[in-house]
Amino acid sequence: MCVHLAVNASVNNGAATFQKNVYNIHQLGALLPVVEWAFIFLPLLFHAIVGVAIVASGLPNSNRYRYGANLRYTWQRVTGMIAFVFILYHVFHMHGWFHQESWMDNVVRPLGGGQFKPYNATSTAGLALLGAVPTILYAIGILASVFHFTNGLWTMGITWGVWTSEAAQARATAVCAGLGVLLAAVGLSGLFGMRSAVATPQRLEEVQQLEARILTHKIESGELVPDPHKAADPIDAEAADGAAAAH
Repeated sequence: MCVHLAVNASVNNGAATFQKNVYNIHQLGALLPVVEWAFIFLPLLFHAIVGVAIVASGLPNSNRYRYGANLRYTWQRVTGMIAFVFILYHVFHMHGWFHQESWMDNVVRPLGGGQFKPYNATSTAGLALLGAVPTILYAIGILASVFHFTNGLWTMGITWGVWTSEAAQARATAVCAGLGVLLAAVGLSGLFGMRSAVATPQRLEEVQQLEARILTHKIESGELVPDPHKAADPIDAEAADGAAAAH
């Protein structure tokens, strides 16, 4: 999550920086799905299954005992469920879950999913986030994920006996809260940076031209064998002008 938020926030340094970071990730080629499943999807799925079991067996009583730690107990579980649903939505919205032609053509695209294209990273991500609804959903999802992560670190320290004294817990609270604020700022800056990059037809056109130049250079230099599934459809690019103008 930290790496993902940081990479997305790199768009604030310009579309070229974000595009470069996306290409660096996709340099893994055939190993990319293996890395994604081994280090992202399977661990998340395991965590989600365990989390749902914990939520189902938990008995929150924050209405009766309104202490800060007790409220965090409840919010840890609430934000965990929000984050899980958000991650499913995010992967479907941007990638479509998995790339199988009939699935993409008959389910994903008709429902507005699979909008992110690696060769047109900033323009496609920015356009996907322009509407008010996805912006609100992403902001809620980012904040829920960040709280769940940082508050979970604090709880992990208690469970593993890393900080047990009152003074140690106070220091851990300050560190985890500071980390949460930092990650929230990074995540939201990436969200609004994507939107800002394509906020007008002129900006959108400039970003698309930049992406095209970078792609052409990589193909001509032999760094990249083009994959049509990773590039935006030219028809989508034409229709995008109206979407940017509307926002």
